[in-house]
Amino acid sequence: MSFGIYAVDHVQIAVPRALEKESIAFYRDVLGLAEIEKPADMKGRGGAWFAAGNVQLHIGLDPEGSPPSKRHVCFLVADLDEARAKAQAAGLAIEKDGPAEGLIRIFIRDPAGNRVEIGQRTDG
Repeated sequence: MSFGIYAVDHVQIAVPRALEKESIAFYRDVLGLAEIEKPADMKGRGGAWFAAGNVQLHIGLDPEGSPPSKRHVCFLVADLDEARAKAQAAGLAIEKDGPAEGLIRIFIRDPAGNRVEIGQRTDG
């Protein structure tokens, strides 16, 4: 059985309403993602949308946070050493780094505790 899926349009993560501003600032100012305008009928819900290449990251609001887990989004970079240095300069804890199937990577957490993978392709 196949649904005929050919691409990913967006990924949504959730942050608690109390950490909305800090979380949006993290993705915009620390990671440097481009914030895109939400449709007018969705602005009242809070959160924010960001572009990462052809895929969007949507931040939705939950009343409370979720416990830390392994679920994550992976952002690709051209230079992992530079990204690691910027993460350290921003005071972010790096949980784990190591290769995985043609990818060298590090893991950090956003202000709401969402796991974020930063990776660099090594397989061309």
